[in-house]
Amino acid sequence: MFDFIRTHQRLMQLLLLVLILPSFALIGVSGYSTYVSGDHDLVKVAGSAITVQEFDQARRNQLQQLQQSNPGGFDPSSLDNEPARKALLESLIDRRVLVLAATKERFNVSDRTLRQAIASIPELQVNGQFSAERYSDVLKSMGATSKDFEQSRRAELSIDRVLGPVAITAHVPKPILNSIEQALTAQRTVRLRTYAAADYAKDITVTDADIKAWYDQNPQKLKLPEQVSIQYLLLNEAAAMQGLPATSTHDLQKYYEQNKAHYAQPARVMLSHILISVPVGATDAQRETALQKAQQIAKEVAADKSNFADIARAQSQDAGTAKEGGRLGWITKGSWPATLETAVFALKKGELSAPVDGPGGYHIFLADDVQPEKIQSFDEVKSKVETEVRRQLAADHFADMATKLTSLVYDNQSSLQPAADTLGLKVKTASGIARERLLPADEIGDGAAAASPDAAVLGDARVRRALFSSQVLVDKQNSGVIEISPDTMVAVRVQKLSPAQVPAIDKVSSLIRQQLLAERSLAAAEKAGESALAGFEKEAAAKVPDGFGAPLAISRINPQGLDKQTIDVALSASTQSLPVYQGIKNAQGYVVVRIEQASAGKSDNPLLATLPTELSQAWGHAQENAVLGALRSESKIKMLPEADKALAGEATQGG
Repeated sequence: MFDFIRTHQRLMQLLLLVLILPSFALIGVSGYSTYVSGDHDLVKVAGSAITVQEFDQARRNQLQQLQQSNPGGFDPSSLDNEPARKALLESLIDRRVLVLAATKERFNVSDRTLRQAIASIPELQVNGQFSAERYSDVLKSMGATSKDFEQSRRAELSIDRVLGPVAITAHVPKPILNSIEQALTAQRTVRLRTYAAADYAKDITVTDADIKAWYDQNPQKLKLPEQVSIQYLLLNEAAAMQGLPATSTHDLQKYYEQNKAHYAQPARVMLSHILISVPVGATDAQRETALQKAQQIAKEVAADKSNFADIARAQSQDAGTAKEGGRLGWITKGSWPATLETAVFALKKGELSAPVDGPGGYHIFLADDVQPEKIQSFDEVKSKVETEVRRQLAADHFADMATKLTSLVYDNQSSLQPAADTLGLKVKTASGIARERLLPADEIGDGAAAASPDAAVLGDARVRRALFSSQVLVDKQNSGVIEISPDTMVAVRVQKLSPAQVPAIDKVSSLIRQQLLAERSLAAAEKAGESALAGFEKEAAAKVPDGFGAPLAISRINPQGLDKQTIDVALSASTQSLPVYQGIKNAQGYVVVRIEQASAGKSDNPLLATLPTELSQAWGHAQENAVLGALRSESKIKMLPEADKALAGEATQGG
């Protein structure tokens, strides 16, 4: 059962959404209408209540779902704040409002609709078709019954009928659509002159006094968070291979003989071709005409095969290969459709095929060279065999080491050394690990985790979470074995806890110097750009000043690689008297924009083909929110005192 769950994680997440999460799934629409409130209510919604117990369960489910979908990159602390808790509570309120509306209006779905909805779930299909066997296996693996699942799906579909029709029927009025299309396609012809901050850096001087002054004035910008220095044991494929004994030539030869077919080099043929194309949806007459032309060309080539390349250049309708004389190169058996392979692998070197009906039309193939299937000798693949054997041995060794590592780190809670000695691993060290991130190596110095080859492992949210747990941080014990991936495990312990602090000036002087240099270079570029802008505005309008680039025709839908800030400035500038100049400060320096021409937008641009659909979806979403807002107003939502405690993160009585 556990293997099934591991190999069908996406499906398991789907079923969690449907069967487990009370904040997003139901056991029945009517269940909420007859809900009996607990003693600790958070919110009243039209006589119904959202309780502390329900809120706590929703938080646990939310955490579980995010951990499953982001095993290495999700940090639970990102949910441990008031905005996240408030967003979750609001989602529960919205859900309750929709449930009550569906109950009041007696929304329901037919058995046929329910069957169609379940059958359309891709995770319950095999080869694109609903599989009753897959459905049964999935429910069994979850310990759920079909009645539970179908009742939940029916409830979900019923609730969807509250807002679903709103989005489906949303339509953006034509005048609004036209206005948006014209705004997106309105065009300006511009030239740019850039004053890059980097060009002014050589003239900037930053003294030690400047660095000291900045250091004294900006301690909060330099403050490093609480961090730990650690010891750790890393078990991965490389570590498992370290302790392997040498593999004898006899064993390698034995493995080679047992797996000789694995070292076969498939047959291949070097081909050239001439294509006479057949359009998609061609009539029988069109296909016959193409075939006759192909047959005539084949006859011409057969008369003198040395002319194949010239004929291909002149008559092949495969533009990609025609200019190369029809050359396709080596084709390996098993890489083409069976109908084509049957034809081309029947050819001997120098032979020409009859026209073959294939993708795109009729193909005439010439076999420039043919190589039959070949079994590589042991000597040819010895190094490859050795690598494969050692990896298989390492996999077995890894499994054994992983089992022992788990026991050893628990049996010797105060040190990782016994586990290292027993398994032949090295106790490694690293520093500069904070709760939220690995601190930059240039701020930490030697031994920084961020500069370690194992940085990806040490920066994993699960590792950081373990390091700041009470067991590891306060009790000074080993962590448990943390599985980063199926072939990577780590155990950690804290050596030293360093409080939040401002590093000494000698540790950050180079960083401060770089920042001051960047700030002053940017200021110099801005000053030069503004001065030039004032001069450009006084010059003759028709003359393009030196330093400006080639003209670019830009619009919001076709920005030509320019950033949004530049596009906004160009399109918002007055075009009554052109050319006109505008200046923009950005992170790299200063840009002067010369706007030379302006033209109105058009609504027939092919790039706008999907715009009506996208706008209708956005419009529908906005209307859904409006309807939901109206339903919330009618529901007389009342926040109770217990809600303030829950949002503040105080311990709840129902959890």
